Amino acid sequence: MKLTKRVETAEPGQITVRDIEVPKPGENDVLVRMRACGICGSDVTMISSPRVREAPTPLGHEPAGEVVEVGNAVVDIQVGDRVVINPMAAPSGIIGNGGALGALTEYLLIENAMLGVGLNRIPDSLPFTVAALNEPMAVARHFVNRANPGPEETAIVFGAGPIGLGAVIWLKLRGVKHVVVADVVPSRLELALEVGADAVINSAQQDVGKELTKLHGAAMNGVGQPRPATDIYLDAAGVGVVLDTAISNAKLHARLVMVAGHRQPESIDTAAMLMSELTFSASLGYPTEIFEVTEQIAEHADLFAKLISHEIPFTEVERAIQLALTPGAADKIVITFP
Repeated sequence: MKLTKRVETAEPGQITVRDIEVPKPGENDVLVRMRACGICGSDVTMISSPRVREAPTPLGHEPAGEVVEVGNAVVDIQVGDRVVINPMAAPSGIIGNGGALGALTEYLLIENAMLGVGLNRIPDSLPFTVAALNEPMAVARHFVNRANPGPEETAIVFGAGPIGLGAVIWLKLRGVKHVVVADVVPSRLELALEVGADAVINSAQQDVGKELTKLHGAAMNGVGQPRPATDIYLDAAGVGVVLDTAISNAKLHARLVMVAGHRQPESIDTAAMLMSELTFSASLGYPTEIFEVTEQIAEHADLFAKLISHEIPFTEVERAIQLALTPGAADKIVITFP
């Protein structure tokens, strides 16, 4: 019996690296040898509070790897194919988010494997570490799609973590005229400029509304009160002050989209929303975007690679998890496999 290692939740703040039998693919399945897998904020949430899911729960949902075994009935997929994976397509539940499988493992079973549904090929030129950003960058792409920005519009992204910075990249690739990033960490603001932001605001030191008016010009809400001429507000931070800032500064017909999970219910100023006829929507996952992003990630691999703060081998996954659990210690960790 051949064994592989898999990372699972344990006690709050802890993980277990367990030996399991290497999965045997059925006639409609393929087996993928993991080459890289990102650590996500939702992994951190599950590790910190595993009671949210029935423990132990396999972890990891940002995978890239190489096909090593193919079921007899599988078509269009071959041994040796380099692939990224759609964790939401697994019949046994979302990979790494409560399902039976997790991608922080040496070998991952892809059930009912269909090209373009459960997995997709990547070019040889794309490093596996950057390919592992496919899933979070699909989240960021859907986030931007929900705002439906036009090329002559202006936007601000709150939160310069991987999803926020991914949104910046997609906004600029889409041709949006001017994109601002707000955060409280100077190093993150520097990175925002590196990946294409036109300007940054340190919201711990600067008044966001005043800075936006300087950058985007002046406009009004529906009752004639002065507001920045910013068209789109994107919340990738998940703190109540972001919603307050966006709503209080919104001009007439501005849009606010939230992708970040807020840890508690938020009180919002509905009167201010009414006076601006603000459109407030949310963004979850990637209904269509999971493989729509792959080609552009490959085309702009050097740009997306800037989002990776740490590459850590699977043999040191416990250290990587503790780093991810430490606020401010890392931005985007990608686990690598030999």
